[in-house]
Amino acid sequence: MSSHTYKKIELVGSSTKSIEDAVQNAVAMAATTDKNLRWLEVVETRAHLEDGKIAHWQVTVKIGTTLEG
Repeated sequence: MSSHTYKKIELVGSSTKSIEDAVQNAVAMAATTDKNLRWLEVVETRAHLEDGKIAHWQVTVKIGTTLEG
């Protein structure tokens, strides 16, 4: 296996459906600008509440991309 250098980007994905959907939304957005996505780390999970119920999920992720040299 060769050595790699990675760049980390941090995004907050949101969704009214689920935590997983919020993560998928963040990854989909990252894929529009970075093509070498390799891994992700969930850093924080929270929810916005309205009328005592979850209105939408917010998930902070750090996504690692390989740099091309």
